[in-house]
Amino acid sequence: MALSVKAYFDQKVPAALAANPDKAKDVAAVYLFKIAGADGGTWTVDLVSTPPTCVPGQVGTPQCTIECADDDLRTMIGGGMQAAMSLFFSGKLKVSGDPTLATRLTKLLQMAE
Repeated sequence: MALSVKAYFDQKVPAALAANPDKAKDVAAVYLFKIAGADGGTWTVDLVSTPPTCVPGQVGTPQCTIECADDDLRTMIGGGMQAAMSLFFSGKLKVSGDPTLATRLTKLLQMAE
């Protein structure tokens, strides 16, 4: 991924949500991303609201929280579900809240690729 994690969440995800609101409704969950590292930050991705949103910081009550390092997020975006599972089982990707929502996460990440 050539873009930074910040650019990904501040630009690419909001643009993808605006262009594909129906795909966001397929996922229908509120995610909180806590990304560590120099290129990290915290973002709330609300795929329930109309229109779906991606905003900096924690807004509302997330149903699923994803925590990882910036490099690991790049790996997950590029590698899809297999990369996510590998990161999860190696302890580099932490999921809290509803773990079944984490399995829908690749749809969101690939939408904004």
